[in-house]
Amino acid sequence: MNAADKVMLSKVPEVTLIFWVIKILATTLGETGGDVVSMSMDLGYLVGTGIFSLVFIVAVAIQMYSKKFHPATYWATIIATTTLGTTLADFADRSIGIGYAGGSSILLVLLLGSLFAWQRIMGSVAVETVSSPKSEAFYWLTIMFSQTLGTALGDWVADSEGLGYAASALIFGGLLSLTALAYFRTNISRTILFWTAFILTRPLGAVVGDLLDKPVSAGGLELSRYSATAALMVFILFFIFFFKQNPAKNQH
Repeated sequence: MNAADKVMLSKVPEVTLIFWVIKILATTLGETGGDVVSMSMDLGYLVGTGIFSLVFIVAVAIQMYSKKFHPATYWATIIATTTLGTTLADFADRSIGIGYAGGSSILLVLLLGSLFAWQRIMGSVAVETVSSPKSEAFYWLTIMFSQTLGTALGDWVADSEGLGYAASALIFGGLLSLTALAYFRTNISRTILFWTAFILTRPLGAVVGDLLDKPVSAGGLELSRYSATAALMVFILFFIFFFKQNPAKNQH
C-alpha cells in the first residue's frame, strides 16, 4: 500500500461498537431533523429535499477534499445523507404518490445497482478498500441510497403494514441483532454483513425517530422535534469527541 492509499484510507472510520452507536443516533436524528424542516417549519418535502441536497453536496465535497479522517467531518456527512434521505423518501412516497412499497422497491434496485457497479469497477465494496476519489464517490452514493431506502422501508412497515413505531423498532432491532450474531458465529462475508447492518440501522432510526415525535394518537410520544433533534445531536457529539475513533485499516 503506497502513501496515497494510506491518506485516503485514513478518512474511513474503523467499524467498532462506537461506530454503530453513532450511526443509529445519526439515523434517528435524520428522521427528527428532516421532519423539523419539512413539517415543523412547514417548508414541505420538496423544499426540505432541496435544502438538504445542498448540505449533502457541500458535506461530501469537504469530506472528499480532506486528506485524512476527521470524525466530525465524516459524521456530519453521514447526518447529511440521513436527513436528505428522510425528506427525499417522504417526497417520493407521499408527494409524488409512489407509495412506500414502490419507493422501497425502486431504492432497493438503485442500492443494489450502486453496489454492483462499485464491485465491477473497483473490484471490492469493502469500506476498508476506499482508497481513491472514485471508490469514495461510490461509497457515498451507496450510503445515500441506503439511507433513503431505510426511511421508506421504516415507514412502510410502521405505517402501511400498520405495525406501529414501537413494534417496528423491535423488528428492525431484532434483525440488526441477528446480523451481529451472524458476524460472531458464522463465516458469512464480513462485507455483506456490514452493508446489511448499515442498511438496517436506517429504518431502525426512522421508526425510533417517529416514535419520539409523532402524536400519541398515531402511536408516538409526541416529543418536540426540536428538542429531540437537539438531544440526539448532543449525544452524537459526546460519542464523537469523548471516544477515540481510528481510521479503518486495509486488511487486503
